[in-house]
Amino acid sequence: MINWKEIDTVLLDMDGTLLDLNFDNHFWKEFVPLKFAEKQGLSATAAKQQLEPHFKSMEGKLEWYCLDYWSEILQLDIAALKAEISGLIAVLPHVTEFLEKLQQSSQKVLLVTNAHRDSLELKMEKTCLQPFFDGIISSHDLGFAKEHVQFWSLLQQQQPFEKHSTLLIDDSLSVLNSARLFGIVHLISVSKPDSKQPKKNVSDFPAIEDFRELMAGL
Repeated sequence: MINWKEIDTVLLDMDGTLLDLNFDNHFWKEFVPLKFAEKQGLSATAAKQQLEPHFKSMEGKLEWYCLDYWSEILQLDIAALKAEISGLIAVLPHVTEFLEKLQQSSQKVLLVTNAHRDSLELKMEKTCLQPFFDGIISSHDLGFAKEHVQFWSLLQQQQPFEKHSTLLIDDSLSVLNSARLFGIVHLISVSKPDSKQPKKNVSDFPAIEDFRELMAGL
């Protein structure tokens, strides 16, 4: 799937790529509505009905990923709630083996995530993956979510890379589309970002179910 001799830089998403998206899906779809319902004196169903349109309207915007934004809007301590169920944070299968192989190779490896710094720190603390990366970049540092072409331009200024020899692996099709628009040549999707959900059908990009598919030749 990848000729590793052509790759100088590897950009890796975090949630749904390296880490099981089950944590985030459970957190936003079940845990936050439950806590919001308790605070507002609503049923869990009513809380979900109230929150879902708001969540939907913010998708792809930087605020969607901002814990401070949601803490203020919902009047809940979102960072503390994430810590409360942090036992659900998990690395997806064969990710660590892949990162170990990458670490032994010549490629520059960057973690490139939309996660807010508070969430990022919690997840690095829980997974101990931080030493595998030459750099960790949050979209909040650059002022644009990865769904926007401006993000990639600013990233390239901060962490120079050649578009033709860079590989991005991400579970979000809108992120992959923005990277393609910017000109990054090697793009791979993740078809099973959430271990508790069925595999997704991905047609626009080459897709892997787990990282063993990329280890040949690395």
